[in-house]
Amino acid sequence: MDKPFGQHPLAGRFTELRPEHVFDVVEAHSSRCTGRFLVLNSYENRVFRLELEDTSFVVAKFYRPGRWTKDTIQAEHDFLRDLEEMEIPVVAPIALSHGGTIDEIDGIYFSIFPSFGGRAPEELDREKLEVLGRYLARMHNVGAIKEDNRRVRLTPTSYGEANLQFLLENEFIPSALRENYEITVQSLLKYMEPLFLDISYLRVHGDCHLGNLLWTPGGPTFLDFDDMVMGPAVQDIWMLVPSYDTYGQQDREILLDAYQTFRDFDRRELRLIEPLRTLRFLHYSAWIARRWDDPVFKETFNYFGTEQYWQKEVQDLREQLARLMHEL
Repeated sequence: MDKPFGQHPLAGRFTELRPEHVFDVVEAHSSRCTGRFLVLNSYENRVFRLELEDTSFVVAKFYRPGRWTKDTIQAEHDFLRDLEEMEIPVVAPIALSHGGTIDEIDGIYFSIFPSFGGRAPEELDREKLEVLGRYLARMHNVGAIKEDNRRVRLTPTSYGEANLQFLLENEFIPSALRENYEITVQSLLKYMEPLFLDISYLRVHGDCHLGNLLWTPGGPTFLDFDDMVMGPAVQDIWMLVPSYDTYGQQDREILLDAYQTFRDFDRRELRLIEPLRTLRFLHYSAWIARRWDDPVFKETFNYFGTEQYWQKEVQDLREQLARLMHEL
């Protein structure tokens, strides 16, 4: 998505998507719906959980126009299928009536997934860290089998420079803070760019935090590969264990010990944790900015764009710069 969401010709259709439209497309590829449905929480896409006449449930996911092409969505689905074949617990899309996993309604791409129950873990004890470490290693073994250039490569250029330029060119940053923000980001990018040299890239989840996990008595299930990227393995690792304090470091070591029973880990990647955290800060601000014309975003993130918001961003980025300089 290179421009604000509101400028996309399908923005209105996406915002106005109604349950009756959803019933029609699901019934065209599945059995009849009972009419019972639930709108699931998703800022990025429109997601509906629907009951079918056989009392089973499916989840229909309508992708935000302008974010992904059909090829990039297919890359996500291909990865999910690869993982499913290796018995890694993920929720892969259902084959539609035409045999593929993607269709469209009025130009909006959609897919249908099985509905899956479970509870997002609030915290990770040693046992859960070890289980996740082993599964993550197996996931990365699959991700490393082949490259997928249909997806973004997570670098300081793609997640840093590109997002900075978008924010500057579209004047989202107040003039009083614009120079400080730009100088701070450019300094961060200068420090972090050499750290990404000679690092292996593979298909990774990309947004592997606890909110994208469900836990049942049988173990975890990894959800929502919408942000799948070509990136370093440590991207998924730090997202699962984000804390940089002593306890966070200890938890990461527990996870990594289990991870290394199935896959070697290049410990040089640990120096990428703070750069990747910084790139997430930048990506998050640009993510909101690109969707600012969406009424849901204006209502949910009403603090965005205020001087206080950008003052806090500059402060956080300066702290990241100090942390990065200290580590180097």
